[in-house]
Amino acid sequence: MADRPRDLAERMARRRKAGKPGRTAGDGYLRETFTLPRAAARERAQAFFARYPKAGYMSAVETWRELPGGDIEFTMRRLPSAD
Repeated sequence: MADRPRDLAERMARRRKAGKPGRTAGDGYLRETFTLPRAAARERAQAFFARYPKAGYMSAVETWRELPGGDIEFTMRRLPSAD
């Protein structure tokens, strides 16, 4: 029997919980989520990339959205260590 939408949502929620800061999800990435004003969000992302370069850690902004108050909520991901 095919998975129900509810089953899929539960699986995705479990994977999301596994991706909390300091822990890796099933895909091996570490994730951190921030909610900051636009200028501070830009600075935080730049600092993240300076500390964890894209080439060594495969760093990326995984998701982002603008909240009603103007703040930006975004999730950064990276590999735990560089080779």
